[in-house]
Formats: sequence, structure tokens, C-alpha cells
Amino acid sequence: MSSSSLSASSSAFCGVSHPLAPYGWDAQWESEFAPYAEQGCLPGRVVRVDRGQCDVVTADGVLRADTAFVTPHDPLRVVCTGDWVAVDPEGGTPRYVRTYLPRRTAFVRSTSSKRSEGQILAANVDHAIVAVSLAVELDLARIERFLALAWESGAQPVVVLTKADLVPDPVTLAYLVQDVETAAPGVPVLSVSAERREGLDVLNAVVGGGTAVLLGQSGAGKSTLANALLGEDAMDVQATRDVDGKGRHTTTTRNLLALPGGGVLIDTPGLRGVGLWDASSGVGQVFAEIEELAEGCRFHDCAHESEPGCAVLAAIDSGALPERRLDSYRKLMRENQRIVAKTDARMRAEIRKEWKRRGAIGKAAMEAKRGGPR
Repeated sequence: MSSSSLSASSSAFCGVSHPLAPYGWDAQWESEFAPYAEQGCLPGRVVRVDRGQCDVVTADGVLRADTAFVTPHDPLRVVCTGDWVAVDPEGGTPRYVRTYLPRRTAFVRSTSSKRSEGQILAANVDHAIVAVSLAVELDLARIERFLALAWESGAQPVVVLTKADLVPDPVTLAYLVQDVETAAPGVPVLSVSAERREGLDVLNAVVGGGTAVLLGQSGAGKSTLANALLGEDAMDVQATRDVDGKGRHTTTTRNLLALPGGGVLIDTPGLRGVGLWDASSGVGQVFAEIEELAEGCRFHDCAHESEPGCAVLAAIDSGALPERRLDSYRKLMRENQRIVAKTDARMRAEIRKEWKRRGAIGKAAMEAKRGGPR
């Protein structure tokens, strides 16, 4: 379908009140689903997955379906919350999810297993809300890690500083927001107090109408924020520990919920580990200023460590670039390389070649300091 015909189809679709429109169903999904409609399947969106079954919202309401046909060995290809799926029509017991439509976006992290696999957390997301509690000291490196995954997913990240009521001084709050903005170029940074309902109108305006996934550590206030956006106590909330501000896993599954003002929200369990998964472009977007500076380096493969004519190191020396940013950039790039190398033999060979090259440069530098080879 051409872009012009798709646009016209979308306009026509918007004039019809489709039962699934509040969940994001549009003309493009309708077009992609057409072959399955001919087979008698029903369209629906996955709102929850657990133990080999899932809840799917359809035009006839929410139904329970078996996921046996969409549970391959590859964890990146299993059905997940946010997927649009083809479900058996009424009559069969059990009813099966036959397939899911190609994903527009996918939020993926590496698993905690030693098999170096990716795990998909949410699909077809427009905005990734990274919730960060102001009840504890800001961890800018962790925020950068979340943002790298968010950019890589194809969604637009948004950082929400929760529990803003715990920072009563507006000047201090402004400095905290500024610190996060420095670590999140191109990303909206909002301070919100769900308890006082402050900042929620701005957040609703940013994420309303599409699909947003709520991410963050336990204790970041995700469930409280979700309840505030939903206008009801849909999610259980537990108090954080006073000693360190950490919370318990109040949310244990990923749930898709319709927002009263339009759009849907996917709430996720607190993430202790946020490993990168083939996120080089996401890391590049988080550290856009370093990537831009690198274009001015003398060598195109500059590692920004000790090379002559390095524009990045020059920016560090002049104070234009905080050293913390470069350290974080290096760490995430190394981690991402390791993950990719475990599944990509060519990448492993390139990394070994780079290590040898750097080793030779270091050896030559040491010999030059000593007055030449002995």
C-alpha cells in the first residue's frame, strides 16, 4: 500500500469508531491483519502474558487464549504485552493465538542468563517513560542505560522524576532536572508528584493518544504514577524501605491498561538488571554530543583514550564535556560490544583485531618513551 493510499485509508478509518481504536488499532494494522481476517481469525491486543496463556482484548471484550503457537525457543520471538495478534474465533476450547503482527517497535534487554539472549519486555510502544525517584540520589549512569535501550527500541523516551514533593525547594528541584537533562539530550525531563497530582497534565499531554511503557527500578513510584495516570487504583502499591529507598516488586507482570484520556499504558515490574542488547545506535543517541565531537577527531577509529588530535579529549580538557559522560559512554559501548560479540563471530574477530591494534600502539608508545626498541 502506498503512503498516499495509506493516509487516505487512515483518514477513513478514523471516521469509524472501531472497538479496538482506544487500544491503538488503526488502518495500517487493519491492512496487515487482512490475510488473517480471511482465515476467520479475530484481531486483538495482548494485555498480559503468563504461564503459557495470555489475556487479549478484542472487539468482543477480553478473552483468555493459549500461546502454544507463539512460544518459540527464541525469547525475542515469543508473544508479549503490546503485541497485536490473530486469535481463534469463538467456539474452540482452548482458543489459540495463531500469530502476531510484525512489531513496529520493541523494547529489548539482555537476559540475566549466561546464554546471552535478548528478552522482549513490550511491543509496539510509542513512548518509553523512565521513572526515576527523587527520594534517593540520582544515578545518571543508570538513566543513560535505560535511555539507550529506549532509543534502540524505536520509541521516544521520556524521563519522569517521581516523588517531586520530597524536594520542596524549587531551586534544588530545578538543578536536579538540569542534571538529568544533561544526561538525556533530546529527551523531555518532567518532575511529577503523583501524591499532589503535580505535573501529570504535562505528562498526559506528552504520552496521551499512543502506547507508553513505564520502566524503572523497584521503588521508583511506577505503580503510584500508573494509578495517577489511570485515575484509579488499578495497581497495588507498597512502601519503599526507609533505609535505602528501594521498593519491592509490586507489579509482577507486564499489564496493558487503557488511559481515560486516550492511549494505553504498559506497566512493568521493577527492573534490577538492565543489560544492553545490541543497542549501539541507542547508546549513540544518548551520547549524541560525544558522537558529534568524534567527527572532529584526527583518526576515524579514534578510541578517545590517548590518541593525538582527539576532539573528545580536547573537550574534556576544556571543560566542555564532563568526564563522567565519557566514562559512561565507554562503559556502555564496551558492554554492548561484548553482548554482540557473543552472538556474532565476525564482531568477535573485529574486537580481537582492535585489541591487538591498541596493544601495538601502546607498546610503540612505551618504546618511544624509553628511546626506541632495545
